[in-house]
Amino acid sequence: MRKLPPLRSLQVFEAAARHLHFSRAADELCLTQSAVSHQVRALEQHLGQPLFERLGKELQLTERGEQLFLAVQSALDGLDSLYRQLSQSESSELRLAVYSSFAVKWLIPRLGDFRRRHGGVKIHLEMVSGDPELSDQVADMFICGSERKRGFFHTLLRPERLIAVCSPSLADALRHSLGADLTLPVRLDSLPLLSVDDIDIGLDWQRWAEVNNRQIAALHESYSHVLLAIEAAIAGQGVALASDFIVEGDISAGKLVALPWPALETGFGFHFSCRERRLKEPAVAAFAHWIAEQANG
Repeated sequence: MRKLPPLRSLQVFEAAARHLHFSRAADELCLTQSAVSHQVRALEQHLGQPLFERLGKELQLTERGEQLFLAVQSALDGLDSLYRQLSQSESSELRLAVYSSFAVKWLIPRLGDFRRRHGGVKIHLEMVSGDPELSDQVADMFICGSERKRGFFHTLLRPERLIAVCSPSLADALRHSLGADLTLPVRLDSLPLLSVDDIDIGLDWQRWAEVNNRQIAALHESYSHVLLAIEAAIAGQGVALASDFIVEGDISAGKLVALPWPALETGFGFHFSCRERRLKEPAVAAFAHWIAEQANG
């Protein structure tokens, strides 16, 4: 009877197949890239056939590799589920990797409701400035962009829609110069615009001006993070662009006013993600259901 391949080589193959990238698999498993390559090569030799093929710089599973990946992933999910049942190790503390603006302005004000409903589950927030890497080494759950990844559950919470906001006092001042209806001028040079240099869209006001056929010669202030621009807007220092649902609390509290100017649809979306197999855990399933409910409420 032919022996089964070592479990370690199957685990390494599963990570490499899920990422379709040896280096990322190595980072997840705390191995070197050469160690991952060695394990995959040993598995291919054991099976007598290739599992990956290279298309330029990209990896792709062969037909046999795809079959093995699905079978190995199902087996590992089953072992993980059985282990949790036998050891009663389902964690009551979950790590959530989340954008700082999303956490500070939207999530934290709502977490009290989750705690009241699920008092036995603790949420530890890991704030990130960019899209978090979907890895067990980073967190149990993620708020991330629209990237799809094998073995992960993704659901859209909110699309990014940037609206112009400023303090009530600045809105009153703008009415004197723009008119009671705050009509948007063709040239925005005289307006105190607070811009954020976003890694995906660049300077937000410049992108907004291009979409809306407006002209901007210079920006009043530029910030590295939207939270800074929002706080500057609250302080009356200018007009900022921010995700509508991120500033809805400040607008409701009277700290900010939404100006009647066109919104900017960036094409970005805030998603909740976790490993598909983790949805079987009551704590993860409870949070996934709760955050989707909050986003759609």
